[in-house]
Amino acid sequence: MNLSQRHFQLSILPETFAIVGLSPGTNIPGWATQGSFFSVTRTPDELSIVVDETLVPAGVQSQGGWRVMKVHGPFVLAEVGVLASLAGPLAAAKISAFVVSTFDTDYLLVANENLAPAISTLERAGHTFQKGPSE
Repeated sequence: MNLSQRHFQLSILPETFAIVGLSPGTNIPGWATQGSFFSVTRTPDELSIVVDETLVPAGVQSQGGWRVMKVHGPFVLAEVGVLASLAGPLAAAKISAFVVSTFDTDYLLVANENLAPAISTLERAGHTFQKGPSE
């Protein structure tokens, strides 16, 4: 199947998130593993955290104002083209995305000010958005 023909259902998480960058040797802070959605990634170069922005203490290096679009899965790990079918249209529209992948699915983070254009862009590409209780 042509990657541009792949269509997925997505939904928007209600919270606004921050992306936090800490030194690689930093212990994982307790606030980093709170909330209904968080991601912690350690590499030799950094400790990167995605967490509800209301949980990030003052003075911590972070960039807030990110919204999360959940791609409804699950998908097998060997499935090809899931991210390409979503990131491609966003890139063509000059909308930056930060991606978190899990065992079952993918999550795309876009800046809050780009959320409406991102939704429109993805809908034009054939993807659909599940409406939540507040929408």
